[in-house]
Amino acid sequence: MTPAQLSRTVLHTVRRAVEDDELCVAVPERVKVRTPPRPGCGDYATNVALLLARGARGSRGEGDALGIAEILRRRLVLAPGIARVDVAAPGFLNITLEGTSHAQLVGAVLSQGLRYGHGDALAGVSVPLGAGDEVRAALVAHVVRGLVDATGGVVVPGDGPVVRAVPVSGRDLLTRLGPDAARWALLRPAGHDLPDLDPAHLLSQREDNALFRVQYAHARTRALMRNASQLGIIPQPQPQPQPHDAPAESGAYRHPAEAALLALLADYPRTLEAAARHRAPDRLARQLVALADGFFRFHDACPALPSGESGESGERKPSAVHRSRLALADAAGAVLAGGLHLLGISAPDHL
Repeated sequence: MTPAQLSRTVLHTVRRAVEDDELCVAVPERVKVRTPPRPGCGDYATNVALLLARGARGSRGEGDALGIAEILRRRLVLAPGIARVDVAAPGFLNITLEGTSHAQLVGAVLSQGLRYGHGDALAGVSVPLGAGDEVRAALVAHVVRGLVDATGGVVVPGDGPVVRAVPVSGRDLLTRLGPDAARWALLRPAGHDLPDLDPAHLLSQREDNALFRVQYAHARTRALMRNASQLGIIPQPQPQPQPHDAPAESGAYRHPAEAALLALLADYPRTLEAAARHRAPDRLARQLVALADGFFRFHDACPALPSGESGESGERKPSAVHRSRLALADAAGAVLAGGLHLLGISAPDHL
């Protein structure tokens, strides 16, 4: 279940509670869900109960929000794909998805590949886009056009997006930085920020170079797949429904680093929509950096390949957890490659 799907589920739950006269509130147009700021608070959280309480007549504040949250909790926990819903003061709903939802997300990413996140989120939406001769404005407009097309919107003549110009020509940038670093330098900063064009920063193969981290994360996912192939291990998301207390060997995505990476994958389609709607490719670039960092945390904390622990063959046999983690790594690589492709930047298999 993606954040967009969960948002619709929560909104539908509010609407049904109003229709059944269990709530007397105005149904909002949209409901936002977010990844909780710390582990242990479910997969997603929403403040919809607080917002509904503020808009309700005769509201008593926190007490009403907690009451509304409890009504929604009882209904949400019955929805397919949701394993648990907790109410937290002053009225937040913390939602934990079923393990099968995580596996379905990984499966969806792998089946859609580079096109994961593409769709009709902006169907019927017109995005004004101007034409410019300045190198940064022209590049941003070109990438935005691709983002709008990927999310089902329509580009119409208009102004903007407004970006700070750079004091060099496109030819000079390509000569100094090469195509990948030049594009990243112009696209990653927000439009009102002046890009850093220093080759020492943009071409270094170090952790402080965000483009290197993103491309290296993708290359690491490809290396994992090559090594898995040599060992005869086939990536496979958790194939069967698992109880909440399933052991790690079941392949259930239970580790906090796995959950954090899954949340980033699930949030990717919404990032594409926002980047297209607001004509802001920097939102996609920042999401790719977060995804790369999330992958490295997962890679370090959750080994996807069996170690060389002692046994008759000298190596431990692969388990369901290895196959499921390989599938998650493969999915992360697909999203990194897809995002880089939309920015016009290469996703090398080796670095």
